[in-house]
Amino acid sequence: MSHHLTESVRAEAADVRRFWEGLGLPGLVDVHTHFMPERVLRKVWAYFDALGPLTGGVEWPITYRQEERERAELLREFGAVAFTAMLYPHKPGMARWLNGWAVDFARRTPGCLHTATLFPEPGAESLVGDAVEAGARVFKAHVQVGAYDPADALLDGAWGVLAEAGVPVVIHCGSGPAPGKYTGPEPIARVLARHPRLRLIVAHLGMPEYEDFLDLAERYPEVRLDTTMAFTDFAERMAPFPRRALPRLAGLGDRILLGTDFPNIPYPYLHQLQALERLGLGSAWLRAVCHDNAARLFGLRGNESGNGDESGNGGGNGNGGGSGAVG
Repeated sequence: MSHHLTESVRAEAADVRRFWEGLGLPGLVDVHTHFMPERVLRKVWAYFDALGPLTGGVEWPITYRQEERERAELLREFGAVAFTAMLYPHKPGMARWLNGWAVDFARRTPGCLHTATLFPEPGAESLVGDAVEAGARVFKAHVQVGAYDPADALLDGAWGVLAEAGVPVVIHCGSGPAPGKYTGPEPIARVLARHPRLRLIVAHLGMPEYEDFLDLAERYPEVRLDTTMAFTDFAERMAPFPRRALPRLAGLGDRILLGTDFPNIPYPYLHQLQALERLGLGSAWLRAVCHDNAARLFGLRGNESGNGDESGNGGGNGNGGGSGAVG
């Protein structure tokens, strides 16, 4: 382990590794981690620190404020064999610049699944097509921060490209921690009605509309949900998961994926894993959620890092003004 990491972080990494080793896994696949241009990320952190409106006004101390290289190294020390670089625009003209940055980040960061993003603007379909051609393996959409309707006609062609390519999209479309004009299940249900093969991964299990998004997952076989923040003490205080829905969660065990929101979490990484374990859904469910489901979705094998993004060249220039809120 690197000498850059503190003793407390080293101890936590050892505990995280014991968790997945105890399940007989080769590591973790975390589909919801945030990396973005540093000046953008610093603005996101400042938004959390200031209790911006989209945080729900809740104290949100960021646990992992290390520099970018240390944060990526820490994920690997935790045993994340693959992770994402969830990044998202909040205005037109920003997505292409972010996607260009993400190409370089994936190339220089072992374990990173090349991530891209989108926004409802003229040319969105070609922007998404370019990112797919450049090797993007997962997209991030943020309906809350972007304040857009995911069923906007400007995005229809982009969703079609992603559905045809089979590239998953992690989408924050639930109304937690604070609702937006287009959050909730209805707007994304309209998208799925038009693109039923779209591989959506609903972030945060759709918090707080958990059961509505479970409905969508049960209706559309390509809809998945990630665990980001769900079941943690922090989230349970704000939006408790209804215990009556646990059997449905168990029944969708092949389509629930580990997500954490690292580094933008107000508790240790280990707590997310412990929160999943204490649901009592069993070791087979945990193995599927923490590794196997995402490994199958992304075609990972064993300890493959998930990097493999050697083709393409994302471009574009832009201004990295940041907007915060939970990812």
